[in-house]
Amino acid sequence: MTSTNTLLRAVVWPGFLRSAWPWRGLAYTATTALASGLLWLVLCGPLAPLVLAVEVLRTTGARSGQEAPLRWTGSYVLVAAVLGLVGVGLLVLVGPRLALVVAAVERWRLRLADDGPTSSRRRGSLYTDPATWRAVAYLLLLAVVAPVWLGVLALAGLLVVSTPFAVYHRAVGMAATGSAVGRAAWGLALIPVVLYLASAFGGAHAALARLLLCGEPDPAAAELVEVTRSRARLADAFDAERHRIERDLHDVAQQRLVSLTMQLGLARLDLPDDSPAAVAVASAHEHAKALMVELRDLIRGISPRTLRELGLRAAVEELAAGSPLPVRVDADPGRYTPAVETVALAAVSEALANAVKHAAATEVTVTARRSGDLVTVQVRDDGRGGADPSRGSGITGLADRAAAAGGRLLISSPPGGPTILRVELPCAS
Repeated sequence: MTSTNTLLRAVVWPGFLRSAWPWRGLAYTATTALASGLLWLVLCGPLAPLVLAVEVLRTTGARSGQEAPLRWTGSYVLVAAVLGLVGVGLLVLVGPRLALVVAAVERWRLRLADDGPTSSRRRGSLYTDPATWRAVAYLLLLAVVAPVWLGVLALAGLLVVSTPFAVYHRAVGMAATGSAVGRAAWGLALIPVVLYLASAFGGAHAALARLLLCGEPDPAAAELVEVTRSRARLADAFDAERHRIERDLHDVAQQRLVSLTMQLGLARLDLPDDSPAAVAVASAHEHAKALMVELRDLIRGISPRTLRELGLRAAVEELAAGSPLPVRVDADPGRYTPAVETVALAAVSEALANAVKHAAATEVTVTARRSGDLVTVQVRDDGRGGADPSRGSGITGLADRAAAAGGRLLISSPPGGPTILRVELPCAS
């Protein structure tokens, strides 16, 4: 995956020819040519009266040099004026509405050349909305400018396509082999040039389309983006605090507890077995060892070392091995960002705990799949179902954490089962 999100940026990316961007650029360029041609067909209706008016005036001028009657000249001018008014009226009536329709189609087509959002906000009526006149400006761009550079690209593409036929013709005519090979090499060298040209021109056209058609950002949407970012920052701060607590417990509290356990063990050896103090020290020693085990489990739950060092799949397999239920794990290998892995593992842990405590399940299946920029983790148990997220804070907290990471949590738990918990998280790299 590339880090670019627009066709114009992808052209200067070193791995451009190895990505899908050249073909997206060709598709955008080809559909631009198609859209421009269809637009001219649609514009033939409102433009026809204007064309006829110009033709009538030209005919009037030609007849005026032939000493035509004055009344004929006046009639022609009147007809041309009427046709001109009809044409202008049609353009005023149809133009803005046609521009908005074209703008909606172009925003949908813009996804070929731009991965950003393409929404547009309307304000006011048809003729007072600034978005209408930006759409009209783009309509002129598509009708006038697009055919020009599309013609240039068509000539370049024709040169590339015609080269193999020229090579074949020269080969059949027993021409020099060097000449045929040279033509073939020239044609092959022009292919990436055409790809770059199509993508560069298409990217520039897409940038203008975004500038004119997507308009200014919606203040409410901007506030929503800021809320989402602040939520993500809070989640990151929470994860950082969890890691700090884990380090403090591991490096300070656990070490002191280990030292205390060793001292109690040594004191137990120095006391007679039948003395009251030996019994008390032995009991304290056992309690200290049990507390050390609980502290180790607590540290592992706060920040699993397996997750940090080996990734999501190994951490899920470790959870499955420690579960009292048989758990089948089917997960893709590979690493994701720490935030994605943490949320995914928390979802699996919560689902397994619920399956053991509440679902009376006999088997659990955990799957983790990556598809493009999305990783999906699903936990399915064969329990009695009927899970209600509103009755517990675990699922609600998971949903909040998934939302803070830019994903979502889905749950299906009809009475009688099965219960399916699904977490979808973005994992673009």
